[in-house]
Amino acid sequence: MATHTALDEQRAAATILDGIRRADDLTVAAARDGGVRAVRMLAQAAIDPNDQLTAIAAVHALAQVFDDSADEVLVALLHHDSAFLREHAAWALGTRLPRYDAIAGLVTLVRKGGFTGMLAQRTLEQWGSSAADQVGLFLEGALLGVSETFARARLVETIGLVPGRVPERLLRRVATDSSENLHARVAAIAALGDRAPSPAVISLLSALSQADAAASACETGELAAVARLALFDLTATDVPRAPWNRGTTIAQLFLHADIDGELSQVGAGDNGGIATLLVRLGDALVAGTSAAGTRSAGTSGVRAAGGVDRVITISRGTHDDALNAIADVGSTLPRHSFAAVPFVGGPVPSTDAWPRRVAAQRGIRRILRSAGVVDAIHLRMADVGSLAAATVARDLDIPVVFTVAPDPHGVIDSLESSGALTRANFGTVDAVEHFWFRARLVQRLAADAAHTVLFPRPHLQQDIERLTGIDINAHPERHSVIPEGIDLSVIDRSRTDALGSLGLTGGSLLVSRDAHARAAAEPAAVAFEQLDALLGTLPPERRGLPLLISVGRLHRVKGMAALVETWNTDPKLQARCNLLIVGGDLEHPSSDEGKELAHIARSLASGDLGEAAALGLLLAGHRANDTVTRWLAAVRYGRPGLAAPFGVYVCASMKEEFGIALLEAMATGLMVVAPDGGGPATYVEHGVTGFLVNTGDGAALARAVTDALTAACGVHGGASAARARTMVVDNFTIEAMATTLAGVYRDVAVAFEPAVWELSVS
Repeated sequence: MATHTALDEQRAAATILDGIRRADDLTVAAARDGGVRAVRMLAQAAIDPNDQLTAIAAVHALAQVFDDSADEVLVALLHHDSAFLREHAAWALGTRLPRYDAIAGLVTLVRKGGFTGMLAQRTLEQWGSSAADQVGLFLEGALLGVSETFARARLVETIGLVPGRVPERLLRRVATDSSENLHARVAAIAALGDRAPSPAVISLLSALSQADAAASACETGELAAVARLALFDLTATDVPRAPWNRGTTIAQLFLHADIDGELSQVGAGDNGGIATLLVRLGDALVAGTSAAGTRSAGTSGVRAAGGVDRVITISRGTHDDALNAIADVGSTLPRHSFAAVPFVGGPVPSTDAWPRRVAAQRGIRRILRSAGVVDAIHLRMADVGSLAAATVARDLDIPVVFTVAPDPHGVIDSLESSGALTRANFGTVDAVEHFWFRARLVQRLAADAAHTVLFPRPHLQQDIERLTGIDINAHPERHSVIPEGIDLSVIDRSRTDALGSLGLTGGSLLVSRDAHARAAAEPAAVAFEQLDALLGTLPPERRGLPLLISVGRLHRVKGMAALVETWNTDPKLQARCNLLIVGGDLEHPSSDEGKELAHIARSLASGDLGEAAALGLLLAGHRANDTVTRWLAAVRYGRPGLAAPFGVYVCASMKEEFGIALLEAMATGLMVVAPDGGGPATYVEHGVTGFLVNTGDGAALARAVTDALTAACGVHGGASAARARTMVVDNFTIEAMATTLAGVYRDVAVAFEPAVWELSVS
């Protein structure tokens, strides 16, 4: 039978990625066969501990067999000892009709929370549309026996997803119960904003929203802010495009960062290069439109010139941030606006943010509705933000542009190659990393997108098809290869400031006596003072050595701890240079940052980060982007008595899809060391502008860094720096990226204009 054959082929898949893709064939075969025999074979495969990859495929295949016995197996798997089987059973049940004996298990998973709780919540949300009374009553009963703060909040949030009078009655009660915990009340109030407007709900939210504004820092103030947002959600109306607004409006988002126009939080938590890119790109898109509008006088408008009139960058923030952004986002004037999706509680790593799906959807929907007509939304990650935004975009009929990157595919491939990930342990690892869900999310986003964007890589078509299964040659008109870009004006200013601080050129730090110019130069002076103070903690015998610098998040994938270990275990390399790590919140580290810092500490002989400087290791924590670019220039030109010139930039990432910080370093004139795969391999000229290396090989990485140090101060160092700079100028400016993307956005917007598709079907 087809199911038997498909199972054999599933087990014989050459790689884990191939096995994930083959799961579709198993699902089709099982749906076609049906019957008890197919269920029996799939059930046996699902509990095979020696092949967890096939086990997951079997769970999802069971969900397509329309037989009561398949339901019984899936319900039983909700209570299995293996976390990954519970997780995938909760997910798979979402494709089935409501099953009353499964509700208890799903509610239990919601109460426990985490990624599995999010999947169980999605299933209950889907079932709530056709079995609202049963789901609502069960959730109400479950709430009676739960006292734990976050478990109650999750249950209340789930109740808010179920239509009907029973859930609304409970939400109103929780929202006004002063003895209830803050998180549960916030969930109830926010959920009321999603109901149909009624006098009772509007009156309740109005009363809650009128709390003393001076109490904004306490619980009452936060509840008031949540209530005001809920009132907006409840009463806001759709805004048509203003007749004078002929340009396109684009939304872009990254919910794991606190993004502001000054990039003040870059490097903390998940505030990595993507935050820098979105700010610079948004500015460049709007600036490009202004220039296009000037050039296109007499045309039908900015849309005809291919410009972007408004950019809305969406990141996380507080409820007050979200409130304050509504008016700015709603403005029809050309601008780059910043909007916040509010979450209760502090920032969490992206891997732990999946339970924030409902809040993310609500916040994104509010922003897009506030903006009026949004012509496209650009998604870039297989994360909770993209999951939520894709749902909202589908509901609001907004086309999606999606940047396809082989993530987590590249990580899966790398871990399998190293032997760390096998068919036998895939499920166990997947319960932590959610590889299967994320890979499927990439597949779905790419399939549904109006247009996809890809990063350059040496063997793009082959790599994308091998890793993701997407054949970009099948429909080339739907794909564009667009490199990222950097703002060269920031780099040029930083180089001028660094040279000026050394008295080597007419830099603004030394020559200007104008008060306004001195005020503008002050941040540069502060940046160099901070670096000098950090370098001053080195022992005297290590001062004057060149610097290795690496900038990015403190996350395993970025390889910071691996770089420290490589440097520290090579005596010759350690004696030759100091190592400066820029990134991470050192005072209040996230769980990912804490793990990396612990790894770094273990690699030191003393095991004490407090003694790192004595060895030549400097941990600077996260710094604003302007500070980072000035420090890159300082690594290039040196600091008198503290650091020699001709330092090297090192990117030790397990994978690097493109590399904004690498480009900034090369534009500064630094020799670089980078991964030998992905984007860097398309622009780092091995042995000339940098060195490409397998960053997973510590010995090879040490040799590459040593070679880079030698080349940087060699006779051809200056020529290599100039070559790197020219390469960036010619190919990787933010203006070039913005111009190309503006054309993509224009084409997508025009294709989705009502007049176009109405004409196409007439």
